[in-house]
Amino acid sequence: MADFLSNYSIQRWLESCPQGYLENTVYGHGADEHEPDAMLDSEMLRESEIRSTVQLIAGERCALAASSGLINSAPDQASKAFLATQTLDEGRHVEIFTQRLFDLGVKPKDLESTITTYLNPHLAKFAEVLLEKVDKKDFIAGVVGQNIVLEGMAFSVFEMLHASHAQTNPKFAHTLSGTIADERRHVGFGENRIGDLIRRHPERKADVERMQRDMSKHMLATFHVAFAGSAAANSEMQKRAETTGQNRSQAIYHGVDLSAASTEEMEKVLANTVLGEFKTRLSRIGLEYQSPL
Repeated sequence: MADFLSNYSIQRWLESCPQGYLENTVYGHGADEHEPDAMLDSEMLRESEIRSTVQLIAGERCALAASSGLINSAPDQASKAFLATQTLDEGRHVEIFTQRLFDLGVKPKDLESTITTYLNPHLAKFAEVLLEKVDKKDFIAGVVGQNIVLEGMAFSVFEMLHASHAQTNPKFAHTLSGTIADERRHVGFGENRIGDLIRRHPERKADVERMQRDMSKHMLATFHVAFAGSAAANSEMQKRAETTGQNRSQAIYHGVDLSAASTEEMEKVLANTVLGEFKTRLSRIGLEYQSPL
């Protein structure tokens, strides 16, 4: 317990996050970094970035509601302290991705209508499954849904986005670097805290595994709709590279070059990566991955 208190303390969070990898950043990136003009000048590419950023905001709003909602149901002070730091992390994520919408030309007065317009309905269902557990003060299911399923998905999505933007949009890539570091810490907490509780409450396994199955179903549907919707923008990027005679910089993610891959190939590698991580992490805490119907 002493190591748990140390690793997930507010002091450790201060040293690693605001005083560490986020120091000297503005909304997670360098103060002199901006969205690339080539992307802003193309309505199709700009809209594609707005659409994908809306999904990030929706996911982080869910994470903010879940982490803050779980504090009062946490069984010990160490978990409450960690969830307090996670709540601030998630609030920061909502803020930085919201700021990105503004950087992409969305007016503050149009924020909520933009989110409503572009929100993937399957992602909304994904959030509903998790927040229902949080509202019922189900700490075990809530942390598995939040820190294993949601954060595990977010971690892989952010890594893929980072790989695809590292050469073409350093500003966004730097923003993602900080969120990836946050998610790694959140997932670690989920594994370290819930494994013990699952062992002490084996009767909870079936219910938690059903929740994981339902969340995974909505997650995969979210991916399918998202990649289908980005096909035109991906084709536009490839045509631009061919027209200018410039090869798009390689963007390798789990062995796939995202700069040359089809949206179907991208969807497949992301889904396989996330599900593989789910199986590994769930096994570590004593749960068996349930495949969506």
